Formats: sequence, structure tokens, C-alpha cells
Amino acid sequence: MKKILLGAAFAMALSQVNAAPDPNFHIYLAFGQSNMEGQGDIGNQDRSVDERFQLLWSADGGSCNQGASKGKWIKATPPLAHCQGAKLGPADYFGRTMVEKADSQIKVGIISVAVAGCSIKLFDKDNYKSYVSSQQGQSWMIQRINAYGGNPYGRLIEMAKKAQEDGVIKGIIFHQGETDAGDGNWPSAVKKVYDNIIKDLGLENDIPFLAGEVLRTGVSKGANNNIAKLPQQSKNFYVVSSEGFNQALGDGQNVHFTSQEYRDFGKRYAEKMIEVLGDKLKPAATAESSSSAAESSSSEVASSSSEAKSSSSHSHHGVSSSSEAGTGIAQANHFAGGALTVNKAGNVQLSIAKATQLTVKIHSSLGKEVLDLSGNYAGTNTLVLQGRLPAGRYVVSAQGEGFKAVKAVMVK
Repeated sequence: MKKILLGAAFAMALSQVNAAPDPNFHIYLAFGQSNMEGQGDIGNQDRSVDERFQLLWSADGGSCNQGASKGKWIKATPPLAHCQGAKLGPADYFGRTMVEKADSQIKVGIISVAVAGCSIKLFDKDNYKSYVSSQQGQSWMIQRINAYGGNPYGRLIEMAKKAQEDGVIKGIIFHQGETDAGDGNWPSAVKKVYDNIIKDLGLENDIPFLAGEVLRTGVSKGANNNIAKLPQQSKNFYVVSSEGFNQALGDGQNVHFTSQEYRDFGKRYAEKMIEVLGDKLKPAATAESSSSAAESSSSEVASSSSEAKSSSSHSHHGVSSSSEAGTGIAQANHFAGGALTVNKAGNVQLSIAKATQLTVKIHSSLGKEVLDLSGNYAGTNTLVLQGRLPAGRYVVSAQGEGFKAVKAVMVK
């Protein structure tokens, strides 16, 4: 009986958190300057988008994109970045190609934050304010910055955290550098931004970062010298070639690609991402099999049914009765001899009245054991999960003499 009760508690914990994220909803971050905004005219062919390609609108105001409002998922029709002049860009056909090449179970989501003319300094979370102050004379740029609440990097992280409630961040695409073409420190500045993204979102340290080259003609062509150095900064950095793109828009400086080049460039980004991620793009188990796996895992750490009958008359020994178990997960988390809770930092606190040998396991939302923290516990103990596990939903189970508990936790 107790095996069933603890299994039910584990399943309840999963049901509270397992509505998200969907492991088959693959999310990508896109940021940069005008070429990432997209400067190509939007044609009829660009207005038809597969429902599996979704956009989390990140800007304030969305009148240019039907149904768009900050923090809302919509079908990814262009423009993807904002309503301050953004048009068709590489992110459009990056997403479309990822959907086209993916298994039918996979959905693709994108978050786009881009500001025309900006330096990489705008995405430096420690120094962006001084950069914004230096650009006050550029009203068109300030307008774009203000569309992201005055802090584009902050908005990118805000939206990415929201997206992590729904899916899994798989990679980053980037197009910037024209403004910083003469800055030899640019590659290391890009690496700093990447490191901050990984840390602020609690991502694993193998998230691919794809940077596109600028046009090989025109005033910004020197930026490609910097872009070529990016792979020296990290094993996760890759360059997407702009070779063959030379039909620049008539902007007088040959800085922006044509609509067709944006479409082709987006496909190149996708092809590189597919190459880099490989098997990580395969669909995960379905929700049904996840639930089954979770219950199977929970039963492994449960005790025999004969113990349950004993505990039904002694509440301090565990779940007091099947009727209590049905009232909510809280009954599985608090006992006279201790408690399993989540603190404000998002870490798990395990309190135990007396020194006890406990089996403590961390399972993913798919029921897979990812961490074994078993040992001798006494007093209040903090199980640090933030920064130790990839962002996502987990279930903590603990059991020992006189103590059994299950707790859901979100790692950010």
C-alpha cells in the first residue's frame, strides 16, 4: 500500500510541474543588430508559417504583428523582433528550416531581440546603461531600445526564463559586429555576453552559439575578421558563412542583405545548428511514457505495502493514510520527524529531527534519475540544485527510517 501511496505522491508532484516544460518544444534565442532585426521586404511567401514554428514576442507593443503582445507565444510570422522597422531576417527561415527538418513531434520557438546600429556593449549587462546614455542623440536607436524596456539584454533573459516554463533552450543565433568592426576586443566581449546568458538562464555549458558573417563587401566587411576569431573564444562558437551573398540592399553602404539572402542565410544557420546538435534534436519520450517512467521510478524508492498499514495509524512514520495522500502533495512532504521544502533560492531544504541514513534521489520530469544525494542527514540540510543541474523541472524523493517525502522543484 505504501508503495502505491508514495508512487501517487510522486505522480502528483510531476502533475504540478510537468505541464511544462515540453522537452519537444525546442527554443532558440536570436539577438544582434539590424541584420538580425531583418531589413528585407516581407513577401507573400513569408506570411505563411507552419503552426509548429512559434515566436515569443519580446517587445513592447505588437501592432505590426497580429496577436502579438509581450510574453505571448504566437505563430512566427515576420517581423520577429519589434515594430520599429524590423522586417524579414535570418531568424525567420532559421526557424522554418528547423521545423521542416525536425521530427513531426518537435515544435520550434524563437525569441528575437535586436537593435539596429548597436554595439555589443548594449548587451553587456554590467555596462549597458553608459552605452545607452552615449546614444541619446540617436533617436531611432533609443526608440528601438525602449521597445525592450530600455534594457535589451534584460528583456532577452526575462523572455527566455518565461520560455523555459514551456520548452527547452537548445541554442543561440547571433548577427552583430558591423558597428564594432574596428574593435579588437569584440570577440571577448561577445564571449562575456554568452557566459552571462548561460549563467543567468542556468543552461548547460554546451549550448551552441552561431554567429553569421557580415557582407563581404561594403563598409563593415572588416567585421568578418573579428567574427572569424569567435571559435577561439569557446568550443561552442561557430561561424555561419555569408559567402555568395553580394546583392546588398540599396542602402549605399552594402550593409544589409536582400530578402532572398536572408531566407538563404536563415537556412544556413539551421543547417549548422542541425549539424552541431545532432542527436539532441531527436524527440523525447511522450508525456504518457514519461508518466509511466516516473511512476516506475517512484516505486523503486517506495517500501513494501505491509509497512503502509502500520503507518496509517502512526502519522509520524510517513503518509498517514490513502485518504490523506489524495488531498494533495503536501501530505507527502511534512512529517513529525522532518520536512522537505523548497527555499527562496530554489534549492531544496531537507530537515530531519535525528541523524538518519536517507536515500535521496533527484529525478527529471521524465522519471530519469539524474542525481543521487543519499547519505547520513541530521538537522537542516540544503540540497543545492541551482547551477548543478540544467534548467528544468525535477522531483526530489527522500526516504529512510521514519521518513518519506517527495517534492517538486524548478531549477532555473
